[in-house]
Amino acid sequence: MPRPRVHDLDRLLDTAERLVAEDGAVSVRSLASAAGVSNGAIYHAFGSITALLGRVWLRAATDFLDLQSELADAAVSPEDAVVAAADAPAVFAERRPHAARMLLTVDKDQLLGPGLPTELADALFALDKRVVALLVRLSRAMWDRRDAAAVGVMTTCVVDLPTAFFRRELDTSADHRDRLAAAVRAVLAVPLRPKG
Repeated sequence: MPRPRVHDLDRLLDTAERLVAEDGAVSVRSLASAAGVSNGAIYHAFGSITALLGRVWLRAATDFLDLQSELADAAVSPEDAVVAAADAPAVFAERRPHAARMLLTVDKDQLLGPGLPTELADALFALDKRVVALLVRLSRAMWDRRDAAAVGVMTTCVVDLPTAFFRRELDTSADHRDRLAAAVRAVLAVPLRPKG
C-alpha cells in the first residue's frame, strides 16, 4: 500500500509559483524551506524539480487560457471579444498575481529546461494549440478569415500588445487597460489586405 501523502500538493505548487514569480526560478531547497517540507517530500510528490515546474506552468497557463476564452465568449461583439481576450492578463493578475507575473515575465523554456516528462511536454504543447485555436476563432468571428494574415493581426492584438503592456509593469489600473483596449481597437480598425 502506498504511503499517504502528507503535504498539500496545491500548496507546494502555490509556493513554487510565488518563488518563480519573485525570483525567476526555484530550487528544491528554496521550495522546501519556503513550504516547510523536506526535499524528499518534493521529490516523492513530483519526481524532479523540472516536473514540478512543468506542473506549476501548466496549471497557471491552463487557468489563464480558460479565463481568456471565458472573457472572449462573454463579449457582445467580435471586436469586444478581441479586446476582452487582450485584457485577460489584467483580469488574471487581479485573481492570481503570482501566476500572472510568472507567465508574463519568466521564459518558459529557460524555466523548464531539459528533462520535462513526456506527458507534461505533451500537455504544454496542447496549450499552445489552444492559443492558436483561440486566435483562429477570433479571426473568423472578426473577419470570417483564418489565413496567416488574419491570425497574425489577431496575434498582435491578443498576444503581442498585452505582453508589451503588462510585461514591464503588471499595471492593472483602468487607465492602463483603457490604453491597451484603444491600441487593440486601433489595430482592428486597419482593414486586412485581401487574401491572395
